[in-house]
Formats: sequence, structure tokens, C-alpha cells
Amino acid sequence: MLNTFASRGLIKLELARALRNRKFLFFSVLYPSILFLIIAGQADGTTKVDGTGLTLPTYMMVSMASFGALTAVLMGNSERIAKERESGWVRQLRLTTLPGRGYVFAKTASAAVVSLPSIVVVFVVAAVVKQVRLDAWQWLALTGAIWAGSLVFAALGVALGYLATGDAVRPITMIVYFGLSLLGGLWMPATTFPQWLQDIARWLPTHAYAALGQAIEQSQAPHAKDIAVLVVFFALFAGGAAWLYRKDTLKA
Repeated sequence: MLNTFASRGLIKLELARALRNRKFLFFSVLYPSILFLIIAGQADGTTKVDGTGLTLPTYMMVSMASFGALTAVLMGNSERIAKERESGWVRQLRLTTLPGRGYVFAKTASAAVVSLPSIVVVFVVAAVVKQVRLDAWQWLALTGAIWAGSLVFAALGVALGYLATGDAVRPITMIVYFGLSLLGGLWMPATTFPQWLQDIARWLPTHAYAALGQAIEQSQAPHAKDIAVLVVFFALFAGGAAWLYRKDTLKA
């Protein structure tokens, strides 16, 4: 019971801190919608993206919603955890009734809550400005799939927070963040890449992540390969985060 109350208290604290961080809210909630308007703003509603059957606004809507969720859970976790380790905050929490899994869960849950508005805002902008139209079940399925898929990158954010120091975590996270976003096809259709780069992109978690939403837009079931890629990467990231957490605990 005490562990449950401690976890809930930390989640509330993390949410309050995230909502007070205007810079974080801009980049996780508004920035993806701005990029959507820049990329798809001049596109018409008839030209299709090669190999997808989707118009550019419809295609980029899922990409930017995925990018926004990625920003919230990855950038929101890694740097904060690394700095809390160095400041001694994590060590202080270990003296309370809060278990290690509660700390990790609180970080993931608070980031996931903040990621939801970024998804919804992109959808609203796409529907109002670019007249993207989908069935009600597709909107709900897209929201659920993108939100759930963000847990893969939340686990990566926790792992990076325990991997790097407070000074090193930002450049490392930025390299990972921009690399996964660009090579995974979130900023531009992967079909525009050279063939050798397309072959690499298909095995990246960000490409599989966006593919979930694109399949829903096409009224299709997500491909088993994309789901398998996300499951494997989630296991790797979560396992790495757990190992690094235990290693950090032993050093403390």
C-alpha cells in the first residue's frame, strides 16, 4: 500500500514538473504540428506518396504524431533521469518506500500522459487545416496505437538516462533522437530514400512505429513484421534500462 501511494505521488510530481516546463511542452506538443504544416502545408489532397496509397497530408499526420510522442517520452526521460542521478535525488528516493520499478513506472507514465496531447493536436491540425478525413474507429485506433507504441521509446529514454552522465546525456539523446526520426522516415517518406537506405529503415523501430498508423489509415491490420520489430526493440530497451538501473543501484 505504501509503495502504491509513493508511486502515485511521484507520478503527480513528475506531471507537475513536465507541465511547468514550457520548453518541453513546446517541443513535444506544438513543434510536431508546426512541422506538419511546414511539410504538408502546400501539398494537395490528391497526390499520393509512392508505395503507400496515402496522400502526403494523411501520411505525414501519422509521422508527425509519432514524432511528437517520441519527443515526449524520449527527450522527457533521458536528460531528467541523468541529472537526478547526479544531484542525488534518485539516491534519496531509494531511502523511501518507493521500489525501483515504481520510479521507472512513474517516469514512463508521466511521459506517456504528456505524449497524448501531442498526438491529438497533430490530428486536430491535420483535420482542420488539411481536411484529413478518417472513420471514427480509425481516429481511435490511431490514437491508441501511437500512444501504446511510444512505450518502446519511453524505455529507451530510461536506458539513456542511466547510461550517460548529466553532461553527456543531451548530445547522446539528440543523436539518437534525430537519427531515429530521420532514418525511420518520420520527417519525410522513406520511399524517397535510396534503396539501400530503405532496406535499413525497415528494421528501425521508428519506421515500424509509423507503419502501425499508416496501416490503420489504409484500413489494414498492422504488419506482423512491424509489430515484431517493436516488440524486440522494447525488450532490448526495457531490458537494458533494468540492467543499467540495477548497476547504478549497486554503485550507490
